[in-house]
Amino acid sequence: MSTATPTADRIEIGELFARLANLLDEGRDDDVHRVYHADVVVRSPRAELHGLDEVTAFLKGSRVAGERTQHVHGDVLVRVDGDQATATTNQLVYFYRDGAPPHRTSGLRETCTAVRTAEGWRISDMRITLAWTQER
Repeated sequence: MSTATPTADRIEIGELFARLANLLDEGRDDDVHRVYHADVVVRSPRAELHGLDEVTAFLKGSRVAGERTQHVHGDVLVRVDGDQATATTNQLVYFYRDGAPPHRTSGLRETCTAVRTAEGWRISDMRITLAWTQER
């Protein structure tokens, strides 16, 4: 078997994290279907969400007026097994107001399962674990 397909799959799955960061930072809550599978389950310290509608509603309801975020992912590891994959990443989230340095920073660990769909890879299960938070 050629390594080109698994390498391309790993790149595409890794890009899911970048797309997720962008939609979160830009407030494009209605674009969650571009990252998550329709039947996604997201478990975080704040909620357990089932399906795109719950994820979208949660994101819309958790916005704080005047607060912005910058999500940064690193140490992305992906293991592909056919049409399913597992991936882990570390995430830093900076919370700030325009023109001001971050007033809060959090470190998280994300573990997910991704599935190949007709539209490309999508996250079907995600567990978000808070490692630390720093208030300034």
